[in-house]
Amino acid sequence: MGQRRQSPYHIGHLFHWHAERRRQAVVHLDRPLDVAPGGGTVYDAAALAGTVDELTDCLYEAGLRAGDRVVVAKDNHYDMPLLAAGAARIGALPVMLAPIASVETVRKLIERAQPALLVAGTGLLARAEAAGIKLADPGVRTIAVGAPAGELPSGTLTLDEVRHGARAPVRVGGADDPMISTHTSGTTGVPKLVVHTANTAIGRFPARMERCPIPFLTTRHADVTAAAVSFAHIRVMAWTASQLKMAPSKVVAISDPGLATVERMLDEHRPTMLEALPNMFQHWEALVARRPELFAQVRLYVTTFDAVHARTVRTFLNASHRRFPVWGWGLGQSEITGIIVNLFTRRTVREGDGRADRTNIGFPAAFVRVRVVDPETGRRQPRGKPGLLMVNSRARCLSYLGEHDRYQAKRTGEWWNSGDLGERVGFGRIRLLDREVDTLPGHSCIELESVLLDRLPGASDVTVLARPDQLPVPVLCMADGELDPDDWARATAGLPELAPPRLVAWEDVPRTATWKVRRLALREQVLGTSEVSGTGKWT
Repeated sequence: MGQRRQSPYHIGHLFHWHAERRRQAVVHLDRPLDVAPGGGTVYDAAALAGTVDELTDCLYEAGLRAGDRVVVAKDNHYDMPLLAAGAARIGALPVMLAPIASVETVRKLIERAQPALLVAGTGLLARAEAAGIKLADPGVRTIAVGAPAGELPSGTLTLDEVRHGARAPVRVGGADDPMISTHTSGTTGVPKLVVHTANTAIGRFPARMERCPIPFLTTRHADVTAAAVSFAHIRVMAWTASQLKMAPSKVVAISDPGLATVERMLDEHRPTMLEALPNMFQHWEALVARRPELFAQVRLYVTTFDAVHARTVRTFLNASHRRFPVWGWGLGQSEITGIIVNLFTRRTVREGDGRADRTNIGFPAAFVRVRVVDPETGRRQPRGKPGLLMVNSRARCLSYLGEHDRYQAKRTGEWWNSGDLGERVGFGRIRLLDREVDTLPGHSCIELESVLLDRLPGASDVTVLARPDQLPVPVLCMADGELDPDDWARATAGLPELAPPRLVAWEDVPRTATWKVRRLALREQVLGTSEVSGTGKWT
C-alpha cells in the first residue's frame, strides 16, 4: 500500500509549515487565548506553532489517541483552530462546537460525536451544572478551559493539570482522511456535524481560490487583514490557510463582535481587508455612522455564509477612502463550502436603484457546478423559474457524524441538495431566493428584507416570516424601539401585501453562532407556531 499523501494545508501541519517559511504573519488578538491566559495578545509564527505543540501534548496527556474523537466546546476565540491542530497532530478527529445557547443541544451533539475527550469552556460547564445536565457520559474525560466560572464538576481536569507531560507522537492523517468536524448553523433545529478532509476543507477549489494571485483581491504582504467570525466553523480552516500562505503584515482575530471590542481593535489595527458575518456587518452600521474613519483604509470587505443586504454593503463601501473598494460575497454551506460568489462595488448598490436582487445574485464558485431543479421531479428548471439549487463540488464533505443516512438523503449521485431556492438569471448567474423551508411563493423573503432595510433607516434588522395561506409577517428591530405608521406606509409602497409588523428588540432575536436568525425559533416566539411555508425536507 502506498504512503498517504501529506498536505501542508492539513490543519495538523499548517502552523508548523508556516513557521518554517521565510514570509510570516503575526496574529493580533482582542484578548488572551482561553488556553493560554498568560500568553498575551500577539503571536508570531513560532508562538503559534509552539502553542499547537503544547496543546498537542496536553491532549495526549489527557488520554487522547490516534483514531479518537475530541469535542471542543468553548467560547469563541482563535484557540479553536489551535486546539483542532493539536488534536489532528495526534491523529484524532476534532469535533468543533461554537457557542450554542441551548445546553441540551450541546449535549445532543456531544452524544452524537461519541468522543473520548471533551474540552469545554468553564462558562458552558457552569451552565450545564446549573441546568442539571451532564454534558458527557461518565467514561469521557473533561478538560476545562477559560476563566473560573464556579466550581468545576467532579473529575474535571484543567489544562494546567495536563501540562508538561510526555511529548505526543505526531501522526497527522492524509489529505483525504477525516481531518475535522464542524457543525451547520442550526437555524431550524439541532445542527448537523459535518466531517471534512484537508482537501475538501482547504486544499481544493473554491477554498483554494483565496491562495491564488488575483489582482485587487489577493491578500498582500502589506495588508492588515481582520476577521470577526465563528472560529469553530469550517470557513476558518480556509481563512487561516490563506492568511498563513499569503502572510499579510497583520492578522487581526476578533472573538467578540460587540461594538466596543470592534471599535477598539479597528482603532488599533486599521484594516485593509475585513471579513465578518453578514449580520455582524449589519449590526456594525451604527459604528460606521459614529466612527467612519475606522474603515477608511479597507479595500476589500468579505462576507460568506448567507445573503447580505444592499444597505449594509453601501454603508461600508462608502466609508472607505479607497478609490475602488469592493465587497466579496459568497454563499456557502458547511457541507460544500462555496456555492456562488460575486463582487459588489459602489455602483452595484448605489442609492435610487430600486432593484431588490442587487446583492443576492452570483456566479458559481470556481470549479463548482450549480443546477436549478424542480423540487418534485428533479428536472432542470428553465431560466427565470425557481427551483432547488443542486451543487456538484469536489469540496463536498464526507458525511454527517452519526447521521450518515441523512447525509445520503441529500445526495443524488454527485449532486448535493443545498436546500436553497434560486433561479437562473442569465450569463451563468444564480439568483438566491430563500431557504426552501422559508419559501414565499412568488416572492423572496431575502429581497423583501433588503428593500425594507433600505427604506427604513431606523431599522437595525428585518426578518420576513412566510406563512402558509396567510400574509407574511415582517419582524422589525428598530433602533429606538418605535415605528411611525407613515414611515411604514412609505416603506411598503409597491410591495406585496404584508401582515402588520411585529417589533422585537434586536437582542431578543434568536441567533445562531454565525449570527443567522433562527427563523423557526423566532416564528415560535412571535407567532406562537412552528408551522412553516416550505416542506423542510432538505434542512
